[in-house]
Amino acid sequence: MLLAAALFADSRYRARDVVLGTFAGIGALYAASVAASFVSLVIPEGTVALLGFVPLAIGVKQLLQDETEKTPVTRAGMLGVAGINIALGGDNIGVYTPLFASAPGQAVAIYGVVFAALTGALCYGALKLVAHPAAGAPVRRYGRRIMPYVLIALGVWILAGLL
Repeated sequence: MLLAAALFADSRYRARDVVLGTFAGIGALYAASVAASFVSLVIPEGTVALLGFVPLAIGVKQLLQDETEKTPVTRAGMLGVAGINIALGGDNIGVYTPLFASAPGQAVAIYGVVFAALTGALCYGALKLVAHPAAGAPVRRYGRRIMPYVLIALGVWILAGLL
């Protein structure tokens, strides 16, 4: 939720792009897990950790732009948000794949509905946090400055799964 709140607070991300990107990222993880469940655990161990390069690269790019930027801020789109969510949740494929492989089809569909509902709740809660007069002020004030470091740390943490 804090990552979503930071994305909502960052002026480079429009609220619409954060919501759609979050749904796209979670949806891609769900779809990848369902597809992988059909071939049952063929994803090589550690491969998913390579997704750590996505937030790492986005964070470094934002950090370099912040330091040298004299031009107007460019918007990061829905695909950037989706990539961050996929990288953050990429290790979940290893958890969901065997779960989906052992569950009946209707249960897998119910899991998808639950993921969608919880993603909506996450986006709603994060947006409300950022919009809150007292709690949202620090997030809005520092979110853009902190975001590159959060993404770099997230990327390093995901890549640490390779070790």
